[in-house]
Amino acid sequence: MTDLPDHNRQMVLRERPKGNVSDDNFELVTGPVPTAGAGELLLRNRWLSFDPAQRGWINDIRSYVPPVAIGEPMRAYGLGEVVTSDVEGISVGQLVHCKIDWQDYVVVDPSKDATFEAVPHGMTDPTLLLGVLGLTGLTAYFGMTEIGRPGEGDTVLVTAAAGATGSVAGQIARIKGASRVIGTAGAPDKRAWVTDVAGFDDCLDHYDEKVRRKLFDAAPKGYNVIYDNVGGSLLDACIFNAAVNARIVLCGAISTGYRPEKPEVGLHFYQLLTTRSARMEGFLVSNYEDQYARARADLAGWVADGSLHHELDVLEGLENAPEGLRRLFAGKNLGKQALKL
Repeated sequence: MTDLPDHNRQMVLRERPKGNVSDDNFELVTGPVPTAGAGELLLRNRWLSFDPAQRGWINDIRSYVPPVAIGEPMRAYGLGEVVTSDVEGISVGQLVHCKIDWQDYVVVDPSKDATFEAVPHGMTDPTLLLGVLGLTGLTAYFGMTEIGRPGEGDTVLVTAAAGATGSVAGQIARIKGASRVIGTAGAPDKRAWVTDVAGFDDCLDHYDEKVRRKLFDAAPKGYNVIYDNVGGSLLDACIFNAAVNARIVLCGAISTGYRPEKPEVGLHFYQLLTTRSARMEGFLVSNYEDQYARARADLAGWVADGSLHHELDVLEGLENAPEGLRRLFAGKNLGKQALKL
């Protein structure tokens, strides 16, 4: 066993944010390195994953998971290296993907973590499990293929198209035969990446005051599939431009900041869902947990043959973990936001 340090750093929740996440909401503390028991693993954390849902996990409101408690390490998923193992089939030095939280070391019981998985032997880039083969890629896959269901002749719109989920969702639409794929993104370099690398037909500025009109100009007959990651006034503009029988996929609402306060913007054009016989549906990726293997096989195949492009936006150092979460809501990340420990 590798000699262990005499302390474990943890970034714990100090207070719940009242608005945007700040460094003051968290505190870097040190304590002893935990000891693994029977049936457990001790991991040295190597990579942290950042997802917008994490902002919701620190609100003290009812949700699909309990909120992070004050004084607890911030909840997160990532990659850890096995330091000690009392689990059959998991060896020291192996990488695993699971809930590891914002800390240097963690004890994991694989039987109690439904997300636990060993990184396959021979996988040349384990960080794929943080993004395109991880929860964001799976979210894009099931939201687009099971709810959006794009096909030949369809025009597809994806908001936040330079993000970890939106970028993959739009490319899946193209792979599935959509005739035209339009994205939105906030910065010129992001919009260029969406068209030049991810292969979208166009990418609009979702901060444009005339975005509703720009969406119309890009697709005068309307959008057959709308995959929304933004919510708020942009979702309203999307609904306004929905085609007859449109499928609108509600994946995220990054514009709200996932703050517990009442959103500032409501929907004005929802009645068009009725007059255009359109459907708007939300989902959780965990709804499709029994189909993850099939989805990953498809995603891995598309990555391998070059038809699916992805980006990993990397920070370094546990002390920068709050910044990793904050970047998602400031629109600073291109692709998947991650942090290397």
